[in-house]
Amino acid sequence: MARGKREIQEINAGSMADIAFLLLVFFLVTTTMDTSWGLARKLPPPIQENQPPPPPIKDRNVFVVLANANDQLLVEGELMDIRRLRESAKDFIANPRKADNLPEFKEVDVPFFGKTMVSKQVISLQNDRGTSYDLYIQVQNELAAAYTELRDDLSRSRFGIGYNELEELTKGENPDPKYKKMVKAIRQVYPQRISEAEPKDIGS
Repeated sequence: MARGKREIQEINAGSMADIAFLLLVFFLVTTTMDTSWGLARKLPPPIQENQPPPPPIKDRNVFVVLANANDQLLVEGELMDIRRLRESAKDFIANPRKADNLPEFKEVDVPFFGKTMVSKQVISLQNDRGTSYDLYIQVQNELAAAYTELRDDLSRSRFGIGYNELEELTKGENPDPKYKKMVKAIRQVYPQRISEAEPKDIGS
């Protein structure tokens, strides 16, 4: 007597869907995204209708940085290596020698510092539509680093602690309000003013 054929049992696909879902959740939870290329910028408020134009800024108070289509950096009309940009920007921002061709100062009453002469500096950044993203990021990083280093020097001389360390003390569940006031005071002495225009055809 011949044996009957066994029926092939169906595979339960329901459990496979559960496993796939769990794997997706595991991937989302454990994967970290590389954010090293991000830029932290506070955008200006939108221009309102009938809003009066801003007052003109003297040329001596503006540090002009151009990146052209050939990935060349022009600072104040002169070609400059990207490695010199940070120190050049720091010298402009702080104007330690009170040079007549560098930014003017105004007296500001700053907490922890009292009456302080604050530079009227503004950095104007202009990129060509053909500027590479790599150069754009390098320029942004060097300009931001110029402000950070000046703030760090001031924080160490006044409070005996680095600026980045001071910022870390403002985070957490119950930070001491004093640290936030200290960070704000340092930013008042060295306000970060980077004005970035819309990219256009600058040329070579």
